[in-house]
Amino acid sequence: MMKFLHTADWHIGKKLHDFSLFDDQRDAFEQIEQIALREKVDAVVIAGDLYDRSVPSEDAVRLLDQMLIQLNLKDHLPVLAINGNHDSAVRLNTGSDWFKATNLYMNTKLKDAFTPVIIGDTQFFLLPYFELPAARNYFKDTEIHNLNDAMKLIFGQMKAHFENDKKHVLVAHFFAAGSSHCDSETQVEVGGLDAVALDLIEDFDYVALGHLHSKNALHHPRMKYSGSPVKFSVSEAQDEKGVWIIDTDQKDEMTKWVPLTPKNDIVVLQESFATLTDPKFYRQVGDDQFVAIRLTDKEIIPNIMNRLREFYPRVISFQRQNGRNAISQESGQEIKKLTPLEMLETFYYEATGDELSSVQKKFAKEELVKAERSVN
Repeated sequence: MMKFLHTADWHIGKKLHDFSLFDDQRDAFEQIEQIALREKVDAVVIAGDLYDRSVPSEDAVRLLDQMLIQLNLKDHLPVLAINGNHDSAVRLNTGSDWFKATNLYMNTKLKDAFTPVIIGDTQFFLLPYFELPAARNYFKDTEIHNLNDAMKLIFGQMKAHFENDKKHVLVAHFFAAGSSHCDSETQVEVGGLDAVALDLIEDFDYVALGHLHSKNALHHPRMKYSGSPVKFSVSEAQDEKGVWIIDTDQKDEMTKWVPLTPKNDIVVLQESFATLTDPKFYRQVGDDQFVAIRLTDKEIIPNIMNRLREFYPRVISFQRQNGRNAISQESGQEIKKLTPLEMLETFYYEATGDELSSVQKKFAKEELVKAERSVN
């Protein structure tokens, strides 16, 4: 028998509108670890995008190392992982030769996808994210023009290694046909075609997918996205995060969803400025929540983001739900009291709904100094 945990898209090091998510990611990992131990799984599968960047920060590397050490060396769980489109295959591959001695399989090369990892009665085929030239080079075939051309050859070669007395699991990181995106994902596109046809992977007993951040991105009994364990965008505010527990011996009920509890959730507040700043309202939200604001007021409210942050320290998004009225004389007088930089920040928010980045602020300050010197 084989029972394993399917997770993906950890994106260690990712920020949510300049807010660090290390604490949230650490908390989600600890929940995943406890689920794995409680369910007594035989392995943990991570279907790509372990890091958020190809060159992760030292803190991100340190945190992922701690997680893998905990699962693999301390909990003695086999870990099967692949790189995603956010990862650096070369960096993740460092150490892979000796990882196998502790049952940590970090597959980042296409050529290794055809040698299955066998645990119990199951063959795991670990297909890392790849660019189309890698498939052309491996198969020595210049007629591979798109992703499905490559996948037909890849899956055909994998099936040639199927053992009849074993179950077959594919671990991969791509966009499956019929799936749906959300805002925090980077589109994977290879050769101009970014969707893998599902009929190409029907012969696998289970397909553990990464890349899309919601478990609801694809509805199929044997092909699943685990989604990310942490919410990375406002579009995921209503998503339930979690992991899949897969029991390949259960044909009718092979998959079981186990939810995670967010350490700091994302809440969307669609209210007027008066309501948002009312103590009876904002005290119910809590300082530990990430807040997306949908303002219903039509009038211009000067310096609105700084004023809102007095009540909601973790504002990550701001939009107006209605059009704006012309600036009243009273509002105009308030705006005149702002510094030039504050006026720019207010205008930028009113126009885009986003905050000036630190780089933009630095540039604006430098240009304002130059302008003042030229006038004087």
